[in-house]
Amino acid sequence: MSSSRISTAAQQKRGQRPEDERLPMAQNIGFGLQHVLTMYGGIIAPPLIIGTAAGLGEAEIGVLIASCLFVGGLATVLQTVGIPFFGSQLPLVQGVSFAGVATMISILEGGGSIATVFGAVIASSIIGLLITPVFSRIIRFFPPVVAGTVITTIGLTLMPVAAGWTMGGNAKSEDYGSVQNLALAGATLVLVVLFSKVGVAAVSRLSILLAMVVGTIIAAATGMADFSKVLDGPVFAVPQPFAFGMPEFQVAAILSMVIVILVTLTETSADIIAVGEIVGTKTDARRVGDGLRADMISSAISPIFNSFTQSAFAQNVGLVAITGVKSRFVVTAGGGILVILGLLPVLGRFVAAIPTPVLGGAGIVLFGTVAASGIRTLSTVKYEGNMNLVIVAAALGFGMFPIVAPNIYDQFPSWFVTIFHSGISSSAIMAIVLNLLFNHLKIKGNRPQSVMAEASNRRISSAMLGELQEGDYVQDGKLYDSKSNHIPCAD
Repeated sequence: MSSSRISTAAQQKRGQRPEDERLPMAQNIGFGLQHVLTMYGGIIAPPLIIGTAAGLGEAEIGVLIASCLFVGGLATVLQTVGIPFFGSQLPLVQGVSFAGVATMISILEGGGSIATVFGAVIASSIIGLLITPVFSRIIRFFPPVVAGTVITTIGLTLMPVAAGWTMGGNAKSEDYGSVQNLALAGATLVLVVLFSKVGVAAVSRLSILLAMVVGTIIAAATGMADFSKVLDGPVFAVPQPFAFGMPEFQVAAILSMVIVILVTLTETSADIIAVGEIVGTKTDARRVGDGLRADMISSAISPIFNSFTQSAFAQNVGLVAITGVKSRFVVTAGGGILVILGLLPVLGRFVAAIPTPVLGGAGIVLFGTVAASGIRTLSTVKYEGNMNLVIVAAALGFGMFPIVAPNIYDQFPSWFVTIFHSGISSSAIMAIVLNLLFNHLKIKGNRPQSVMAEASNRRISSAMLGELQEGDYVQDGKLYDSKSNHIPCAD
């Protein structure tokens, strides 16, 4: 048994939840920074994409990015610390959700402005806040067969992100996919493994951060990192409320964003279940509801400070799994760092200068760990005499469709694409529906069997059965006759 599991068992015996562990301040900051580095690329990408689609200038896009960092930090603090009815009190990092990017671009292309997007986010998030009691009840429909499938899918769907980072991040760049980028990512990956192997707990737990630091140093020494623009722009700036004008509320835009909110609620529910499984703590309907309410209230308020819908970041779930650091206060520290980055754009520009291949090398381990955690959960599922194997197979396959074939739903209505373009939500919906159908919907006198239902792993030949005589018995794995004489079994 690992030291982290022993620690968790001891905490539970004392009545202390694993996520309530308090570490020294220096470790909180170090591990918190590691969380920020893990999700930084993800949190700045949506405002960059949306700002460009809205025709904003570089300075205005910079305001969007700083605002998203600031709001993401506040949302993370709310989610981890929690107040009555808001916050799951789990190590979950919050940030701008990718789920709404396509819909927001559609609003802009349909004649709307950035103010229209903000209005749609506010209205749809309030609707989401009102329906969270319904979503919090789905916890009973997330047994290991569903939770394990969704966790595995989360890890697998994040792999294209790691691949993109590894190749250089920008597909239009001349060095995208170059040997140099892949070599830098590979060196970072090797460093993660080596630091993880070190016997000193402080080093092994910070393996991701240390690998990123060393990888960045290597990149700087080889001319692959550029910090020349770090000092360009203001050092300190407070996000200005409604910097792009008052929000505009259009019914069509709001309805399209409601679908995004439903997807966000589904994904956040899956992330809460996933991190609960990894931490080894109880995640009941009330806790899921508190987490979803924190998501929705953060999303409703974020447009005031020029940001967008908020959700839990799946990649940071992998960081919790690989480091074994389960304390929610570590993530609270990460939220504080995000707030500071939002107030100090110069620090944000410094972090943004870290080469994406460095992030890619670390991401391989991070996202792979999420998938491995899901597989570990699936290993506890009983597959004999039921349809669980079909549930896992169908949900995983359905979740992988939009990943291996991103254009598969191009001919479908936009509402369908919004929901099922996410591999996570696709897998979650399929797993929940099939679990309800096969494990909850009972038909009298009918046992759910299938040719795909896994049979017992044990096999006894008919010839062996024919050799048994009356009075033979088995004890401690050995066969004896009626007089207690051992009967040797031939290979």
